[in-house]
Amino acid sequence: MSDVQYYFPGKVALVTGGATGIGRAVSTAFAERGAKVMIGDIDDRAEETVAIIEQAGGEADFIRTDVRDKAAVDALVALTVTRFGGMHMAFNNAGILPEQRLIHEVTEDELDLAIDVDFKGVFYSMQSEIRHFLQAGGGAIVNTASVGALIADPNMSVYCAMKHAVSGLTKAAAVEYAQKGIRVNCVAPGFVRTPMTQHWADSSDFTDMFFQHNISGRYAQPEEIAGTVLHLCSDAASFVNGATWTIDGGQTAH
Repeated sequence: MSDVQYYFPGKVALVTGGATGIGRAVSTAFAERGAKVMIGDIDDRAEETVAIIEQAGGEADFIRTDVRDKAAVDALVALTVTRFGGMHMAFNNAGILPEQRLIHEVTEDELDLAIDVDFKGVFYSMQSEIRHFLQAGGGAIVNTASVGALIADPNMSVYCAMKHAVSGLTKAAAVEYAQKGIRVNCVAPGFVRTPMTQHWADSSDFTDMFFQHNISGRYAQPEEIAGTVLHLCSDAASFVNGATWTIDGGQTAH
């Protein structure tokens, strides 16, 4: 198989949540392979991501976007098309990690925030992206789920529920739009060291426990997730649709 399938000259990628972590790794990976990248995020560190891309000779832009705001998401997609002349791929990665609590202790505000960001933010993004892809004749969407879409851990009920929802939404969209040239898949990362999970990585008690139950004996780096996202957006994955790709170092293999 030719590596050329993992290059995207003349293509445009939209990435939500591209300020840090997996979103930054995917944004820079797209740019390294010839794609122009638009980042939507509420975190101004996305400007650093753009600077990294531009310093390496790539082309990118950042629009401050709150994915809880449907109008803002619609504007992000419209501005992506205007700025770069099109949009061919979208990585819906923006999300939060809710407070860890037992189900009976979760507050209504915490639940609402998780629903608004981790589910409705993906839903709104997909709606706007799909409308564009229907006009453009097709495209590829990848959503960020989690191993929390496959299994559950204590004190993670809200997060697991939202990620299960993302996986289900991914399948539903694939069923509805496969005949329109739109592929929709999601990735399910395990423990990836990012700013959002830094508190876990810094806890020897947590890492000792986790590494004992993961056959790889370590956490992942964001770049190890980026390769799968690029694959799912490439022609090499032309027959992959409605799938949830687990990237967990074997966490769920036993």
